[in-house]
Amino acid sequence: MARTAVSQLARDGANGPAQGARELSLDDARAHWRAAYRKVRGETERRASHLSAEDQIVQSMADASPAKWHRAHVTWFFETFLLKAHDPSYETFDERFPFLFNSYYVAAGPRHARPQRGLITRPNGQDVAGYRGHVDKAVERLIDTVPAEQTPRVFEILEIGLHHEQQHQELLLTDILHAFAQNPTDPAYDPNWRPTRATQGPRGFVDVPAGIHKIGHEGGSFCFDNETPRHDELIAPMRIARHLVTNAEWLEFMQAGGYTTPSLWLSDGWATVQAEGWQAPGYWREKDGAWHAMTLGGLQPVAPAAPVLHISYYEADAFARFAGKHLPSEAEWEVAAVAGILADAFGIAWQWTRSAYLPYPGYRAAEGALGEYNGKFMVNQMVLRGSSLATPDGHQRLSYRNFFYPPSRWQFSGLRLVEFV
Repeated sequence: MARTAVSQLARDGANGPAQGARELSLDDARAHWRAAYRKVRGETERRASHLSAEDQIVQSMADASPAKWHRAHVTWFFETFLLKAHDPSYETFDERFPFLFNSYYVAAGPRHARPQRGLITRPNGQDVAGYRGHVDKAVERLIDTVPAEQTPRVFEILEIGLHHEQQHQELLLTDILHAFAQNPTDPAYDPNWRPTRATQGPRGFVDVPAGIHKIGHEGGSFCFDNETPRHDELIAPMRIARHLVTNAEWLEFMQAGGYTTPSLWLSDGWATVQAEGWQAPGYWREKDGAWHAMTLGGLQPVAPAAPVLHISYYEADAFARFAGKHLPSEAEWEVAAVAGILADAFGIAWQWTRSAYLPYPGYRAAEGALGEYNGKFMVNQMVLRGSSLATPDGHQRLSYRNFFYPPSRWQFSGLRLVEFV
């Protein structure tokens, strides 16, 4: 994972867990990390506060996890990689929990099967709250008392854990939305929720600077290991859409037979369309002759001007072919974003690229269980860039690489197009 020392905590314009931490005294660094920890942990509970005990147990598909499990898993992360490794006085909360709440860290020990997480009705929600409180007290005690010579490594793992928890804050919302979309009563996660409005302004395509560009994370601020090493990429002459593809444009694709025209689809994509019966984006349904979509605010009419959400890579690729355009590579997207020529790059939809999720040249995973965080997933998945309306504040940056399998569409995923010149 990223290497972070107390003297390297300046944030490159982001407001993540460590924003504002620059050349700090040790006492100030301890205070900073205590505040950052409380902020991130509090956001998880704020998001979960909209859910009932029953809501927090449900697991609507194998790829999703119950909210209760998310809350416990991120706590297990701090217990396993921070407290047990760096606090000799720490007492494990419950010996059963590592098996129940490990995810995919094989080196950290055996784990409960992912598709069966929804069967864990006990320990209950109160037990998980107690677990979080127990670990929180221990983490804050460690922040305040860890010897100075150990603080670089402790604060490094703490920062990784905070960003890891922010990832699960987003998953908490995407997973509960999938569950609510299966409910015939169309429940709202938050009745007061309103979608993020797309940026107004000139549309169309704009030139991307051609030539050789540096890609990947730069500087001493936090990043995940899959964003490194920084390397050269050749960008051909091309133009990229300022804005994301909208629902109105997607409706044109549907009305033109987009979901029934095999020539628009990759072979695997067409097989998926046939097997799943796709006729529209995920969570769309016709009601009283009009299209509606399931949102965090419940079932709502599809807004034509809003960016399309919940589409798979296969759908994004088919739409690009329908439009006579292409999806950007992740390098093209990053160069355009660095140049500041993209509207809605962050905060609305993760944007599919045509890039396979592969290691950057010279990539080496970290040793130990933390080395399993990203590297072992670098096959059979596609990269998305940007961030979504569910991404927590501060958990976004120009070099961030999200990745999912091509059929996935329960995430807040959309697209923008490019054309070559």
